[in-house]
Amino acid sequence: MDIKEYFARISYQGSHNKPDLGTMSDIFQHHIQAVPFENLSIHCGERIELDLEATYNKIVRKKRGGWCMENNYLLSWVLKTLGYDVTLLGAKVYFPEYDAYAEEIDHLLLKVVLDGKSYIVDAGFGMAYQMWQPMELISGTDQPQTPGVFRFQEESGIWYLEKVKRKQWVLNQSASASHNVEEEVCRRVYLFTLQPRDIEEFRACNAHLQTAPDSLFVTKSMCSLQTADGIRALVGWKLTEMKYNYRDNMDLVEIRILADEEVEKTLKEKFSVTLDKKFVPINASKLSLF
Repeated sequence: MDIKEYFARISYQGSHNKPDLGTMSDIFQHHIQAVPFENLSIHCGERIELDLEATYNKIVRKKRGGWCMENNYLLSWVLKTLGYDVTLLGAKVYFPEYDAYAEEIDHLLLKVVLDGKSYIVDAGFGMAYQMWQPMELISGTDQPQTPGVFRFQEESGIWYLEKVKRKQWVLNQSASASHNVEEEVCRRVYLFTLQPRDIEEFRACNAHLQTAPDSLFVTKSMCSLQTADGIRALVGWKLTEMKYNYRDNMDLVEIRILADEEVEKTLKEKFSVTLDKKFVPINASKLSLF
């Protein structure tokens, strides 16, 4: 495991001698634009291992992506290697269709303390709810970013992450019958506490999410990548490309349904992902990712 090899993977050529906010933000931005949020292993008959070396080999050497427990675990190693004060935290993701949070922690994120301030660093949420910069851990303050306005709300030691949504201009409505375009102004993303976690506490969750029949990750194949001005995502056979704040506080959305023979080519061209094993797309869940 070599930090320079990781930097090459994310095309980062900036300085890294001083563990400051600017450096961390720059590395973070490069990571989310180079490393997809994806669960393709589940749909290729591969097991997702919660092992740092295996994750490093997968993301850095095989140029794959991963889900939160891979992306953020790898990023925690990167930041610790560079001298940052990093703590693992656990979150429960919000499912709007059920108006409920997960019963057990099902998301790994990072807290970084820098010059007396705490920041949440999360490179592993993906889709349209992926933050683009580390967020200062303060309650009730809007933190505008390119994807939209994020904010934390704290109540009795429980922290909630929210994102204020823009309107969406969908170019080809016919392909988006199930696309989430309702007038939802503010979306809850997840809740968490500041209780430090050990990676061992995520092993049961890591196994459950890739095997349970009702797991979102079992019922949907997904690969999303942040771009210079938006996001692209392949969920099942549906390719969505979104340009943030295209005009008048509105995101431009373009959707295309791929044929089977286009899927692997699209993964390679749009996400720089090449799979070792046969990939079987699926989109059986009604849960919305946008």
